[in-house]
Amino acid sequence: MANKRADKATKKQRTNYGANDKNRRGKNFAEKGNPRHKKHADFKANVKNDNVENETVIEVNENFVFGHHAVVEALKAGRGNKLFLAEDARGDKIEGLKTLATEQAVPVKWVPKSKLDTMSDSGVHQGMVLAITPYEYLSLPELLESTKKENPFYLILDNLEDPHNFGSILRTADAAGVDGVIIPKHRAVGITPIVVKTSTGAVEYMPIARVTNLSQAVQQLKEAGFWIFGTAMEGTDYRQWNAKGKIGLIIGNEGKGMSAGLMKAVDELLTIPMVGHVQSLNASVASGLLIYQAFSQRVGE
Repeated sequence: MANKRADKATKKQRTNYGANDKNRRGKNFAEKGNPRHKKHADFKANVKNDNVENETVIEVNENFVFGHHAVVEALKAGRGNKLFLAEDARGDKIEGLKTLATEQAVPVKWVPKSKLDTMSDSGVHQGMVLAITPYEYLSLPELLESTKKENPFYLILDNLEDPHNFGSILRTADAAGVDGVIIPKHRAVGITPIVVKTSTGAVEYMPIARVTNLSQAVQQLKEAGFWIFGTAMEGTDYRQWNAKGKIGLIIGNEGKGMSAGLMKAVDELLTIPMVGHVQSLNASVASGLLIYQAFSQRVGE
């Protein structure tokens, strides 16, 4: 692997894009001053008249997060519009949410549990649902510009469809110091309430770029000096992976794997050895193994 890198480096000088760029989105993506988390002045919730309760309520198609961790992180990030609490909810967590909402100038409304069930689509809301401003994705140039590290590590998700997988991957990525995630605009899951809930709020800290064409995005990364890796049934044992430097790791679709176009663009394919009867792993599990393999090498880099 080292020889392969040396050969490529001599053929084409690698650039140092973004090494000294200023992070114009703030020191922490969770800062209230971050433009991605500012409330939109023209944001208006879709409303309907509920004849039963004779009051105005928010419809199901609004942007919501639910569950304690997800609600807390969204409030801290300044993305809250209105906090809905179960009318019989009590305890330290509820009091803490009320205090945090007050600090963020977010109104609080007490509603029946059935209303929270509707807003969360019968999810595990723990008696709390937060209406939020729509999530604002970065472009790839913005992601590159906002990354301060000299040697970033990006995840590239190739048409991932399961929001639980996406949320779990974001949670692991945040824990292991991944610098950003790149997803396609079409035929792939985006940031949904289930993703936010599953990530336990990690989505508020992980920069996510949404691009029209993944193949073009990969080419741009390679031109910026990144080494691109993908996963397949055959390839280099992931335990022998040289994960140092500027790298991008492609995680394929849950059923189809990595697309043929991206397969051709990678610098090296990685495989996870398996001896069981089922020769595949859940996308989030495979991602976790690979992310922490890279983390073990990149600590202190």
